[in-house]
Formats: sequence, structure tokens, C-alpha cells
Amino acid sequence: MRRRYTWHIFQSIEYSGEQAQIKLYNFLGYLMDNFTPSSNERNLISHIFRENEVCRDAEWERYFCYENIEVPGIYSGPHLTFPLTVEQTVGLVEAFRNKKQLHSRYVLQLLLETWKLLRMLPNISRISTCQSKEITVCGDLHGQLEDLLLIFYKNGMPSLEKPYVFNGDFVDRGRDSIEILLILFSFLLVYPTEVHLNRGNHEDHIINLRYGFTKEVLTKYKMHGKRILKLLQKIFSWLPLATVIDQKVLVLHGGISDSTDLSVLARVDRHNYVSALRPPKKRHQSLAGMSIDSDMDYDWSNNKAYQRRASLTFPKPLGTRNTFQNRSLQDFSDRLKVNAEDEVESHGRKASVSVGVNKLENEVGQSASSDSINSDNNKDEWKQILDLLWSDPMPQDGCIPNELRGGGCYWGPDVTEDFLNRHNLQLIIRSHECKQDGYEFCHNRKILTLFSASNYYDVGSNRGAYVKLGPDLVPYVIQYQTSSMTRELTVRQSVGRTERSALKVLREQLFSHKSDLICAFKKFDSENTGLVSLNDWASAMESVMHLSLPWRMLRSQLVTCKTSDGKIDYHEWFNELAIKGPNMDHINQGLIETLYRHRSTLETIFRIVDTDNSGFITIEDFHQTWKLLSVYLKMEITDEAISDLAVTIDSNQDGSIDIDEFMEAFRLTDKKSRLERGRSMFMGTANDLTKLEGDPDI
Repeated sequence: MRRRYTWHIFQSIEYSGEQAQIKLYNFLGYLMDNFTPSSNERNLISHIFRENEVCRDAEWERYFCYENIEVPGIYSGPHLTFPLTVEQTVGLVEAFRNKKQLHSRYVLQLLLETWKLLRMLPNISRISTCQSKEITVCGDLHGQLEDLLLIFYKNGMPSLEKPYVFNGDFVDRGRDSIEILLILFSFLLVYPTEVHLNRGNHEDHIINLRYGFTKEVLTKYKMHGKRILKLLQKIFSWLPLATVIDQKVLVLHGGISDSTDLSVLARVDRHNYVSALRPPKKRHQSLAGMSIDSDMDYDWSNNKAYQRRASLTFPKPLGTRNTFQNRSLQDFSDRLKVNAEDEVESHGRKASVSVGVNKLENEVGQSASSDSINSDNNKDEWKQILDLLWSDPMPQDGCIPNELRGGGCYWGPDVTEDFLNRHNLQLIIRSHECKQDGYEFCHNRKILTLFSASNYYDVGSNRGAYVKLGPDLVPYVIQYQTSSMTRELTVRQSVGRTERSALKVLREQLFSHKSDLICAFKKFDSENTGLVSLNDWASAMESVMHLSLPWRMLRSQLVTCKTSDGKIDYHEWFNELAIKGPNMDHINQGLIETLYRHRSTLETIFRIVDTDNSGFITIEDFHQTWKLLSVYLKMEITDEAISDLAVTIDSNQDGSIDIDEFMEAFRLTDKKSRLERGRSMFMGTANDLTKLEGDPDI
């Protein structure tokens, strides 16, 4: 029981973050489509939607040119020459093991060579085993270099005799994502027929904004980080989608749906899907006759040929949490509907947040992308890729939207059976989900989930695993755990440590929902005594948090302030939960609670607004960021409250806000847990997200 609820806490928080990021991206897409190109708010966020700039490959290669970057004589890291050799690649692994950094000149050169190679590969790689050559398949690594190094130590590095398939999610959350990419790309260049890389849902620049990879690259490569990230966008879009072994075993990152068709996936133009969260943009013809993307920097206000396309609309209000916890991306796409009056109105907008807020509140859920390609073929391609990257298996038959993540679907054993029969396959190996043992079979052992990042949520939380396949195609699973600390702990100690970490995360969630919880407690406290019974406390907790946890059992872990008759003093309990931070007594407390609860979303918007990647934003942009957040959350945040907050943070009064210092000032924990790396734990629960959808106007 303890292990189960500990796992449930971790996983609920992880998935609610993905859900929030998808909702935020759709919201920002709405702003792009409905604010005039000259508006300040559109300019703040437009750069993240420039996914499909149309340039010839030669022009991109000039942009990514490394030849003018000098390597100083004092540089002590590895040196690379191309074509790469095995010795250089092994030397790169050792350099990263010793915490050295590759110079940006070599990074760009290596990435450029990788991009050239990937453009020659098919969407679905097809490989074969033989008697002397087993194939090793690895799951999510999530920037945890120690796991990759341990796999190489136990299993050997890639070679002609030891082929590997790496099944996506190489980046985010861990500290060494760029090092993992550089190692894998190096081996790919040296052994292009023995090393195979599948795309994961985190090989996406929009996801990277929230989960740490963008920040990692810009921190490690301050001067050339922006070019490196842009080249990685190109590379991610060219990663193959799946691998088939001996025509019988399919390896893909997320999963399938009842409409997944390998023949469709084999012929899509995968590089058009720079982010899988949004269909490719509609191309317009410029005056010079060159096709350009609708979200590029071009003044369309004077171009009569420029017209908005269909918007994504919901014809009826969203259901309750029990019926539909969070709208999936497919639902945004499936409800395309042209509204001519809205198109005319959108042309006339001279939008600013203060003027357009009421209109935006009414329309934010009704329009997510006006330039999306709405042909059946392209929509089907996008859904196929989305399902492949984001889906999860479920024990029940059928196929339903993946409400918890917000993208992809849940599919059942009947869908698996039908898919395998149609494609003459016998096994699907997928990743995408952390498993306590590093792997898990389901659907009559026809689905194998593989996760290679050990200690993912915290030290001791889970093992990592990889699988080896020989000619008999019987999976042989190898488990491991990287931390020496876990080997020194007994099973009881390990469970206890993980449980304490999960409870700490849960306390943070409870603290950030203080207002809602107090309102729920007061419903049971009609005489306003400040006391509630254990049963009422547990009922109130579940009504707000919706985590399906055994609250009565957890009471002893969470509450110490109870009376002699067993009642709980909930005001005193919140005093216990409160964690000292900066002196914010003069700041609006509703604003502070909003900050704690939606801290990760706020940081993501900060990173988007910081267009020059300096780590600083102006006071004016700080105000605009909070305005965007207030519209997104459908709540009122006054200029005065924002100004008070800005003055408090801008201690040296230089007129700019250090993003890292601001976010650290509002961290409720003393030390980041592994789950928190690259993001905050303080995203809203699923219930917070559906509150926005409960309004019939949304």
C-alpha cells in the first residue's frame, strides 16, 4: 500500500505537468491566431511558433556554420575531426564521464553532420538479428548520463557486433541531456547501420521549454546556445519514428491507437512536425513567390491576400472531470469549424491584453489554431504521430483519449491484438512510462514497457532496465540502479526514503492549494471552530486534490496538530505546512498562492518572453508575463499587485528581473528532488486545469 500511494503521488504530479504544458501551448497558439501581428503580446511569443521557416538546406547550413568559431588554446576538452572515428567517440564518452564539456564549435559540427545523416533515413528503420548479434533496446534516459554509462559498462558500447535501439526521450529533467545527445549522435555517425534512434515526445522544443533542456543548453553554451537549439529542432524533427526488428517486433516511444497504420507513418513528411503538439502550419505565398510560414515575422496587416483560416471550436461546453478530465489534442483538431464573422472580427483587432481580455476569456477554449492544415490526410498524419509519441496502454478493451497527459490515447488489449494481426507482428516494445522495476509486460505479454532512467523520481524510487533480443526474439531484460546509496539501503529503508520524498512533494501541493482546502474545510465547520473530524478532513482533501489517495491512512504522516478528541485544527495545520520564503507580507496573498501553484507555467512563459536567452526580462515584460498568465488562468491580477511583486524581487533596482533568482525565491523545498529537475513541482492538479473548463464560456 505504501509503495502504491507513493508511486501514485509522483505519477499524478508528473502527468499534470504535461497536461498543463499542452494546455498552455494551445492557449499561446490561440493568441498567435487571434491577435494582430503587430500586437505586443503576439510579438512576445511569436518566436516559438516559427517552426517551419522555409529555407533551402544550404541556407540553414550557412546559418549553423561553425568555421568562424575559434577553439582557444586553453580549451582542455575533447577535440573532434570528421569523419568521426571510434576512438574519438569513446574519448568523448570518457570526457563526459569526467565532467568535461565539448566546445561549441565541435557541438555545431557534430550536430550538422547528424542532421545531414538523419535526412537520409526512412521514417521506420528495419533491422535484423543474427546468431552472433543481439540487439539491445533502451528506454527513456531523460538526461541521466549515469544510466547511459552504466548500460555501456554492463552491456558494452555500440559496435558492429553490438547494435542498439534508443527509444526516445533522451532529454529533459536530468542534468546531462546535451551530453547524452552528443554521445548517441557520435555513435550514430560512426555506426549508422548499428545505432538507431527513435523520436520521443520530449524531442520537442515546446516540451523542452518546461522540462529543462532549453535552460540546460543556454546555460552550458551561453554564446552559441541559440544556434545549437535551433539545429536541434531540425534534428528532432528528422529522427525516425519507429524501428522494426526482424519484421516481428515494433519499437516505438509511446504507443498506438485504433487508427495507427504503419503504411501511413512510413510515408509522412516527418520533418514537418517540428512540434507534435500542433499540426504543421499553413503556408502562404509571399510577394516574391516564396512559400513562407504564417507565423514568421512578416507584416500581414497591409496584405489583402492574408486571410485567417478555420479555427478550432468546441460546439458545446466541456464535461465534468469524471467524464472528461482534460481535452486531448485530437479534440482540438477534430472540431475544425469556419466562422466567417470571427475571421472578419479577428482582422480588426488591435489587441492588447487589457483591451482583449474579455473577448479572449470567451474564446480561448474555442480557438486553438486558425492556420492548421485541415485536409483529412494531413490531420490523420498528425494524429498518427501524436498517438505514436504520447499514448499509453490500459487494461480495458477500447481506445479513448489520454485524459491524464492531454495528448495521444489509451489503448486496450483488443487494439493491440488487432494491430499486431494487421501488421503481422508479435510484440511491441515501448517506453514513455516510468515503471518501478524498469519494465512491465501487459496485454498478454504483447506489450513491453521499457524505462532506462533509474531513480527517476528520487533515489531508490525505481530501477532502470534495458532489453536484449536475439534471433528467437524472446526479450531478455536486464535491470540496474545507478546510485551507490540504494545498494547500501535495505528494502524497508529504500521504501521509507522514497515515501518521505513523495510526502514532501504532496505537502507542497497541499500548501499551494491552501485557499481551496480552507473553503472545503469550512463546509464541514459550520460553527467556524477551526476544527474538523478525521472523516471530514479526508473528504475535503479528496474533493480538492482528486488524487485518489488513502487520506485517512496518510493523516498521521501529514498532520500532527490534532485535539484530544481526534479533531484536526486546519488553520494550525497550514501553519505547519508553510515554508519560510522571502518576506512577502505586503504582497497580495492570492497572487502568492497563484505563483506557487502555477510556478512551472509561469517559468515557461518567462523563458518564452526572454527572447534573447539572457536570463533576464524587463519590468515591462514581467508585467506582460503576468497578464498572459492571468488570462490563461481566467483570474484577475491587478497592476498594483504585480508592481509590488516586481519591486520586491528587483532588489538592486536595475529595472530587470533575474528569472532564476525569481523562481528560486518561490521554491518551497530546500533541495530539488529528481522529479523537479528542470521544472517546478508546483503545477496545478488535474482538478485545477478542469476548473478552467467548467465554465460554459470555455
